[in-house]
Amino acid sequence: MRKSPPRVNGWILVVLVCLGSRAPLSAQSPNDANFLTQLGKLRDASYGDKEKIIEDLGASGYPNVRPVLRAMLEDRLYFRNSDQKVFLVKSAAQGDSTSLDLIDPVTLKSAGSASIENLTEIGINNHLRRILETTLARFGLSSPDVSVRLDAVLEIEKSLDDSNVALLRERMAVEKNSKVKKEIATVLALAALNDGSDPKALLNAIATLRGSLNTDVRNRLQGLLDRNPDGSYVESDAQVRAAAAEAVTTINHWRSFYSVIETFIFGLSQGSVLVLIAIGLAITFGVMGVINMAHGELMMLGAYTTYVVQLAMPQHIDGSIFVAIPAAFVVAGLAGVLIERTVIRMLYGRPLETLLATFGISLILQQLVRSIFTALNRSVVTPSWMSGTLQVNDALAITYNRLYTMIFTLMVFGALLAVLKFTRIGLEIRAVAQNRAMAKAMGIRSEWVDAMTFGLGSGIAGVAGVALSQLTNVGPNLGQSYIIDSFLVVVFGGVGNLWGSLVGGMSMGIVDEILEPYAGAVLAKIIVLVALILFIQRRPQGIFPPTGRASENQ
Repeated sequence: MRKSPPRVNGWILVVLVCLGSRAPLSAQSPNDANFLTQLGKLRDASYGDKEKIIEDLGASGYPNVRPVLRAMLEDRLYFRNSDQKVFLVKSAAQGDSTSLDLIDPVTLKSAGSASIENLTEIGINNHLRRILETTLARFGLSSPDVSVRLDAVLEIEKSLDDSNVALLRERMAVEKNSKVKKEIATVLALAALNDGSDPKALLNAIATLRGSLNTDVRNRLQGLLDRNPDGSYVESDAQVRAAAAEAVTTINHWRSFYSVIETFIFGLSQGSVLVLIAIGLAITFGVMGVINMAHGELMMLGAYTTYVVQLAMPQHIDGSIFVAIPAAFVVAGLAGVLIERTVIRMLYGRPLETLLATFGISLILQQLVRSIFTALNRSVVTPSWMSGTLQVNDALAITYNRLYTMIFTLMVFGALLAVLKFTRIGLEIRAVAQNRAMAKAMGIRSEWVDAMTFGLGSGIAGVAGVALSQLTNVGPNLGQSYIIDSFLVVVFGGVGNLWGSLVGGMSMGIVDEILEPYAGAVLAKIIVLVALILFIQRRPQGIFPPTGRASENQ
């Protein structure tokens, strides 16, 4: 029987076709080749020739021109001596650098690394820096991203010349976003002030700048009201001076208004920490009648727990705080239960001895922390999503850590109210607080409730330590800085009343923030203390006095 000749496998044809179709894809496109040719010219070009090359690159429309020019502006554009290829580097060379990480200018992907001896920087001078800034600003103004366009306008403001002014006017005609248009109008108005030749143009510029809150704008307008050494005004036109004076008054008025709001917000953030500490103290003090001088150290344990959690999760700092919150609650809560079961339960009804005993416990906890972590302060890393500032306008900015602290305080406060109102342990805590003897007669184990109450208050103190670790350094004396203020908040608000602690803490934070700039930190505390003493003389039971049977125990 005759065998048929072997046939070519169809898969071989497919592979050959794929290989054939792949070759053109791996080759450089004409645009890539032209781009690399232009970059190659930068190696040996004079500063004057580099200016022309930068202009050609800016006009080429090639997508990677912007990152390359940005690298050139930041001294991160090099060529390799061995093959003369141009690369971006991840960071500019430092004094002790031995090698640099390379980035391919076409793909913008890693291209390995090279020793600094085998690389030569493509240098620029101050004139080229200005040209690069203008070229990059032109790119930024045409970006679809509003924030990039805003940054470009602010960048142009730093070096206003005729070309930049013309560029802004050109952009103003086509800009759609109101924020960007407003910023462009402000910069153009500042350019008109710099020119200062036409009184009508000056009046129009002042009218535009009148609604600005920017400090530079205010100072520039104030400059029109200054006098020369010979006594004459810098601005000779009286109508322009009157308009500038009115604009400065308006700007000062609104800046003062927003300064009051900023002070109020800072006071609320400071008061939020006091509220977090005080609500735990209000529970133990209100239910058990225990003056717990170790409450600040329980908060300190929560702060150190945050530090330890971050040590255990160095690669997940942003999420570590969500682990630290329950961990701090458990650690401080268990410490509180241990203190109540071993010391405090034998001292009920003897408040002075309880105060002395808990003060001794606070010293023991401080020394324990010093023995484990040393006496040095420890810095807790703030997660990236809590870093930075929320810029509301040029006169009002709120740091994210303060903002999140206020939100966190309200969440903890709401959760505690829900526990006390809707859970069995909350019902028993309220029953014991109102009438301990009747609660015991109804079958409630008051000793168990005392332990759980002390543990709950201590756990909330630990959670307060987590919040405080985002605002200050963590150290053995952290709790001592807040314990007196927290007691004042509890007494001022009404012993055992959570709403009183909320109002009292926020009020004290705001008053402190208002008084400190004028009286100083120490004198402000003294004034607040004297005011509280006078208030308690008139209203001994605080803002929200106990009602019903609970008032009989006060």
